[in-house]
Amino acid sequence: MMPKRCFLGFLISFVLTGVVETQPTRESLKPQKVHFQSQNFHNILHWQPGRACVRNSSVYFVQYKMYGQRQWRNKEDCWGIQESFCDLTNETSDVQEAYYGRVRTTSAGTHSGWTMTQRFTPWWETKIDPPILNVTQVNGSLLVILHAPNMPYRNQKGKNASMENYYDLVYRVFIINNSLEKEQKVYEGAHRVVEIEALAPHTGYCVVADIYQPMLDRRSPKSEERCVEIP
Repeated sequence: MMPKRCFLGFLISFVLTGVVETQPTRESLKPQKVHFQSQNFHNILHWQPGRACVRNSSVYFVQYKMYGQRQWRNKEDCWGIQESFCDLTNETSDVQEAYYGRVRTTSAGTHSGWTMTQRFTPWWETKIDPPILNVTQVNGSLLVILHAPNMPYRNQKGKNASMENYYDLVYRVFIINNSLEKEQKVYEGAHRVVEIEALAPHTGYCVVADIYQPMLDRRSPKSEERCVEIP
């Protein structure tokens, strides 16, 4: 069965031209909504098929360049693919520089024009994941150890670098008394080791945290809960 949006495009084309095209036009093949999505500097180019709706027979070609460069570069792993996304993480690794990506389609011997992204700067636009928590009960207190998300790039020691390498991060820690079902912020700051004291005995507590980026005024989602019973 023809998808609704495909049928709608077919109907509009028929009304405007009075004929049904046997070959898709260059304009109708052009990829739509070409944009970057970035999470912890994993920079993925996404797009949607053109109006011609020929997914099974269409292939895509991706190019990229840094802002200020004249020459576009082919992304070899995304040259003649059927997927509607392309990983450009390694090609955009200088995260404070700006980049462009663009995509074109080929179908049934017809080549579309290129559709280009807006200017993309990873440092400004990447979204950060919540911190990873380790929570341990120690003598009636809770010891919380926070880890910032890792980047896809490695440092000089061969380990994945932390997002702390590029941002001043503020950790916010919240505790939930399970008997009261009440959430309370107990810490906000740059330290990654936090001790939560003055807890009621024989009570269950859960801890969550998020990350705030002051320069960008941006917050991560909250982490998964880590729950502990105080003896």
